[in-house]
Amino acid sequence: MNLFDVYPLIDVTPVKASGANIWDEAGNQYLDLYGGHAVISIGHTHPHYVKRITEQLNSIAFYSNSVKIPIQKDYAMHLGRLSGYPDYELFLCNSGAEANENALKLASFETGKDTFIAFKGAFHGRTSGVVAITDNPKIVAPFNSHHKVHFISFGDLEAVEKALQNGQIAGIIIEGIQGVNGIRVPDGEFVTSLSDLANRYGAKLILDEVQSGFGRTGKFFAHQWIAGLRPDLITVAKGMGNGFPIGGVLINPEIKASYGLLGTTFGGNHLACAAGLAVLEVIESEKLMDNALIQGEWLMEQLSSNAGITDIRGKGLMIGLDLDREAGPVRSELVHKFRIFTGSSAGKNTIRLLPPLSIGQEALHLFLESLQAVLTLTEA
Repeated sequence: MNLFDVYPLIDVTPVKASGANIWDEAGNQYLDLYGGHAVISIGHTHPHYVKRITEQLNSIAFYSNSVKIPIQKDYAMHLGRLSGYPDYELFLCNSGAEANENALKLASFETGKDTFIAFKGAFHGRTSGVVAITDNPKIVAPFNSHHKVHFISFGDLEAVEKALQNGQIAGIIIEGIQGVNGIRVPDGEFVTSLSDLANRYGAKLILDEVQSGFGRTGKFFAHQWIAGLRPDLITVAKGMGNGFPIGGVLINPEIKASYGLLGTTFGGNHLACAAGLAVLEVIESEKLMDNALIQGEWLMEQLSSNAGITDIRGKGLMIGLDLDREAGPVRSELVHKFRIFTGSSAGKNTIRLLPPLSIGQEALHLFLESLQAVLTLTEA
């Protein structure tokens, strides 16, 4: 049996990893500035992470949510404290798409309404409900297209309010920072106004922090750069498990739970929670949010003087670079000539940088030198 061929693959076979480095089967070392789509938050094979998972595996790896699982409560308490949302409740699942599906469901249950506002350039996942609120018609199958969604441009509050006036909007969903669309940071006043409008018209505000959460921007969540913002629902995954599949929804206590409202077989299993706890413990003990902010600001300042870069956007270690040429050949040269992984974007001229939050300046210096060399060698 062959694999279903849906991924354009880089011609590299990783067999070992540590920190921000990966080694292929021939022993070649690569610098990972993409973290597998922002998943590797605390670094590959962090010793504490490995220890936590191994100890849990030697105890109990899994049982379903039909029994008490104390590590879930331990995880929720630690997440609440570190994230600044100790009074919220947590629903655990397996991925960002699942987290967003469940957030949409909760908003619809809570309001009794069936339509959502999303934003142009958005990416929220590939399952049925969230692919419909993802602004990419190529990945929306006919089956998905029955969902009711208004796609609105960042900043267009008039269009948001007009959509809300029909009385059928269950929620507004927005990414803390748009990732796939090339690291687009929403204006803080705009997001605050979205929250005000949602409250006024009885809709729920959903912050998708799947890519931008867990310290990546220098705060636990990207939306926490906006003073006083308190979303109804916050969705998380990616950096949450550092490679182990785990996702979740942080739920405002005003939204009440009831038996059977949501459910999952694998979500919040013992191993997933052990991985999640290890991530939180390392983020806190190694001050990785501080490091993300310091290194990100330094890197963006250094990049600003590079010829061939037309725009730099982002926060912390979530950075988008617009080039004066197509990014594909540049990324290919970085991988094959300098052994550095970077990320693509919906924009053909954009490179995404999403390295482990533990990255140091020596590695970033190497990237800067390599990027300048590639931009000098390739044609604009």
